[in-house]
Amino acid sequence: MREIKKGIIDSEVGVVIGYCMQIMERPHSGCRGAEVVLNLHPSLSISIAYDTNFGPHDDLILLEVDEKLLPDFFHQRVSLRGEQSEDAVLCTQSKTYSIKFVGTSNSVFLIPPVDNLTLYENSEDCNMKDNHKSIVAVIKVAPGNMELVEVAPRLDKLKLLLLESPYSSREELEFEGLEEMDRSITKRMYRWDDLVDKVQASENELRSGLQAFSAVEIDGYWRLVDEKYMGTILIMLLHNSVLNDWSLDALNEDEVVSTLVSDGFPLKLSQHCLHVFGSKVEEGSVRKSLWRLDERRVCVHFAREILVEGKRKMDNFMEEWKLKVPKGMHADFEMLEGEVLTEKLGVESWVHAFSVSSLPSTPAERFSILFKERPKWEQRDLLPYIRDLNVPGISLEGMLLKYTRRTQPVLDAEPVFSAR
Repeated sequence: MREIKKGIIDSEVGVVIGYCMQIMERPHSGCRGAEVVLNLHPSLSISIAYDTNFGPHDDLILLEVDEKLLPDFFHQRVSLRGEQSEDAVLCTQSKTYSIKFVGTSNSVFLIPPVDNLTLYENSEDCNMKDNHKSIVAVIKVAPGNMELVEVAPRLDKLKLLLLESPYSSREELEFEGLEEMDRSITKRMYRWDDLVDKVQASENELRSGLQAFSAVEIDGYWRLVDEKYMGTILIMLLHNSVLNDWSLDALNEDEVVSTLVSDGFPLKLSQHCLHVFGSKVEEGSVRKSLWRLDERRVCVHFAREILVEGKRKMDNFMEEWKLKVPKGMHADFEMLEGEVLTEKLGVESWVHAFSVSSLPSTPAERFSILFKERPKWEQRDLLPYIRDLNVPGISLEGMLLKYTRRTQPVLDAEPVFSAR
């Protein structure tokens, strides 16, 4: 039996009060439990002894939780996610946390409440004459606890899953029922619940990821739409805007969608085209949805279309690009930040596609690919390709220090970064 005194617990032992009722047997009336420790005055002490159920109890694991997360736990708004080959993460509604075991050199005792004690056969052993010397029963000595560390959502897997079966113009536009589809097709398509089970991200982060990837829900399945097919719908929208004298800054959703549907495009994808290439216009009390095509998104689409076949001379590329963009829009090379790279070959400047959206979201993998593309990066070229990295607790400057070497020949020169 060992005695502990409140006030010096942190320096000698740790006491964790638990309600481990599922492993307790019938209650015994003579002993004191966790309540004694909870109500212990700092100047008093208690004695502890092993419960008859004392043991390793590997099914009991301590988890240290920040106070701000307690409401999520109490209201069952947390879940563990990860497949067998992955380390589990804990997700709330809005954030993702890695789970790490942290050992402790202190003794951490788990003490059940009084209603679950089974310590002594003789109740007199618990009823000590000295009321200040209460005895409490210990069922487990924990070697440490699990700790939560906020991490970025694992959205690279989401993109890989969506890329397994992108929607294209070759696919039938309507099905009598997805249940009748060939299993080889449906097994590569995912509903919301499937993505929640497979992707290590909170539900809010998962929704943001689907939006960032321009995914759309079709017949209950979340899909990416083939970029070439989306380009075909955009071309038809622009063609109809000329025929019907529509303003690209005030497109009536009902009119645009019904026209595209009459041209043979699915309703869902006609609506999706506006989401991909435009944004809603606030019109106050006007009871109709108006959309404005986003100049940058439209221009970037046509630039990608030109560069899909490979490198182009800068002059030729700019000339063709300006001819492709719709009337009233202006193709500016600065729009392509994070989308293309330029290089000098002799006296000529060349441009080729290199989109930040195609890069992994984990910093180590991102920097590895960047330095395979170029062994050295000037700061103005590098920043567009790392600015979107989101690692809780690590700033952009911190990532540069960790993954790169910075050189600057003279004080006012442009910094150059190479692999560390």
